[in-house]
Amino acid sequence: MSGDSQARVSVIIPARNEEANIERAVRSVESQTGVPLEVIVVDDQSDDRTGEILAGLKSEIPSLRVLRIDSLPGGWLGKPFALACGAKTASGAWLLFTDADTEHQPGSLQELLARAENERVDLLSLSPGQLTLTWWEKAVIPRVYVWLAKRFRFDAVNDPASSAAAANGQYILIKRDVYEKAGGHEAVRGELLEDVALAKRVKSSGGRLLFLAGAPWVQTRMYRTFGEMWQGWTKNMYLLADKKLTPLLAEVAAAWLLDLLPLAAVPVVAVAAATGGLRWPFAVGLILACFVSAGWRAWRYVRALHELGFAPGLIRYRIRGAALVSLLMLDSARRHRRGRIEWKGRTYSVSPSAARGTPEEVPPTGVAKRITS
Repeated sequence: MSGDSQARVSVIIPARNEEANIERAVRSVESQTGVPLEVIVVDDQSDDRTGEILAGLKSEIPSLRVLRIDSLPGGWLGKPFALACGAKTASGAWLLFTDADTEHQPGSLQELLARAENERVDLLSLSPGQLTLTWWEKAVIPRVYVWLAKRFRFDAVNDPASSAAAANGQYILIKRDVYEKAGGHEAVRGELLEDVALAKRVKSSGGRLLFLAGAPWVQTRMYRTFGEMWQGWTKNMYLLADKKLTPLLAEVAAAWLLDLLPLAAVPVVAVAAATGGLRWPFAVGLILACFVSAGWRAWRYVRALHELGFAPGLIRYRIRGAALVSLLMLDSARRHRRGRIEWKGRTYSVSPSAARGTPEEVPPTGVAKRITS
């Protein structure tokens, strides 16, 4: 349902090489009912079939607006620039920034907009439901989001008295005047985590946040290959830990001591007892302690999965997830402290310290030459 000049919500979708996702995202947004909206897709220098797919959709959906970025201005990262360009051309009183790999459930926008307005929220963000099809997605994605739910607790983010602030760029619904007051994406133009940075600016300027587990409204499949997943999370994890080693090392230590070590210890203790290295009563006590520890951790993990909308059956991948996410965290810290991050064909020079600077693309790409519709 669209109405360019009468739009109440402007939906802005950045797309860089999203040929596998963009059609589903556009159709799921464009078909939303009950809210006058416009859909703006910003093609961020895609060199796959994204542009071709968008041209076909535009012939079918005349109200769809497509902008094309030819190059980036100095000091900007790609996604913030794409979002800023979309916002600049938008006409809605509300802006919905959403990713090209999302699929929006029917009626979700109407329901969430009503909730934002009824509760006088300035920025509403979702942590969408995560589709996990491969074993490595089932192992890593839930584990990461359980960690993030501890780092960015929904109740703390939603509490106006708390300084905690967070948002997920896969779904950010924000009042246009609040967005502009916070400086928009220009104010976070050099941030790899532009979503969290924008939420912090909104809350610090007096805006109210509402951050929700979003599985009932929006679904996404973030990565389609193991390499994409590894690159994506190594880009983000050190930043999500505020560029501090302590939160990452604490999570790694907990995974190894409480998830991996107890299971590895059981056969070692049994062999030691069988060969006379340990007395059986002591060995049995150790084995029972290992099983109790493993059971307690598994119960807590199942509860956290339920709260985030993940299927409880993903518990089967908990141990593999503990090992993989530990390695991801360590690799993320290593790459950031080395000062170089790669993502979607771009290389960024980053500061390893939270107190120093923002990322810059390497090499510089010059100025933006053209944005076309």
